[in-house]
Amino acid sequence: MQWQLWQSLSKDLPVKLGNSIALVRVIGALAAVTLITFGLHAIRIPGSGAPDFDCTSASTQTVAIQVSSGEAGSSIAASLAAAGVVKSAESFFRVAVADSRAAKIAPGSHLVNLNLCARDALDQLLDSSRISGLINITEGMWVSEVLPQMYAAGFSKADVSNAVNSAAKPDGFKNIEGLLFPAQYSFAKGTTAEISISAMIKRAIVEMKSAGFFTMKREFTPQQLLIIASLVQAEGNTNDFTKISQVIRNRLSKGMPLQFDSTVHFIRKQRGSVFLSTEATLINSPYNTYRKYGLPPGPINNPGADALRAAVSPQSGDWLYFITVAPDDTRFTSDIAQFNNWKIEYKKNLRAGKFRSKK
Repeated sequence: MQWQLWQSLSKDLPVKLGNSIALVRVIGALAAVTLITFGLHAIRIPGSGAPDFDCTSASTQTVAIQVSSGEAGSSIAASLAAAGVVKSAESFFRVAVADSRAAKIAPGSHLVNLNLCARDALDQLLDSSRISGLINITEGMWVSEVLPQMYAAGFSKADVSNAVNSAAKPDGFKNIEGLLFPAQYSFAKGTTAEISISAMIKRAIVEMKSAGFFTMKREFTPQQLLIIASLVQAEGNTNDFTKISQVIRNRLSKGMPLQFDSTVHFIRKQRGSVFLSTEATLINSPYNTYRKYGLPPGPINNPGADALRAAVSPQSGDWLYFITVAPDDTRFTSDIAQFNNWKIEYKKNLRAGKFRSKK
């Protein structure tokens, strides 16, 4: 008799690069990648169950458990038992094979406690905060914010720099800004920076294809759609993405400058302030949409799936202006007089401290 567990989730596949396979784990609002296959001949032992620690007997001592890409569940179970994490390999295997979440164990070095019951051992292996070297790319993050995470994960600056400079990009794409798809990535020990960067780009290509970037002839090229997606990501909340996408089209069609604060924030690499000074809008840069007409020359961040879809499918409307009057209160209009009235309201709320972060 053979026990086997295999779970496959849509859109989440191992990315094959040459002779290597880079496996990534995406959690939270993003989809999960199937990483581990549990397959093992049934182990028959006397008694009603496999030896297991009591769930209240966990030690405060921890140990690093290395999980390789594509490693069999039986091998993981054996590693846990040998390290003293679980009382027996059989106990962990039986829990894992009955729990579909086990297929989502990510490769990498997991810091787990000793003397765990099998159920808690599985929970700890699924806890991303226990994985050393986890790279967390959030929607709208700049490449300059991603790279330090790679250094912290153990990649050298020289290797990362070479990987960035040599990364294969889709035809028509000029740089990797916008192509490091937002997700939580966990790479197996020994994975190179080149394979890691390539896996992020491959994931972005998959998501762009899913959004419709390459399906038909459009008004904008795939590169331009990615630029629009990055602007949408930076300028509003998810509920407003499709409206912002339409505002961009409307302003471009009328020959109006976009005048997006987010492009200046990108130039200055500054976050955390909703206010933009007049001086800042005069910065001489091709990315400054206060001075330059049309789209900026490249994406201003790495947009997520919602922004990608909004770039392709805007909501119909004649809006030319929008402003966030207060947190979670963004308004759209085609009337400049209405916009200016809302701007007065925004400044009043700004002075009143409504945009201060709540800690």
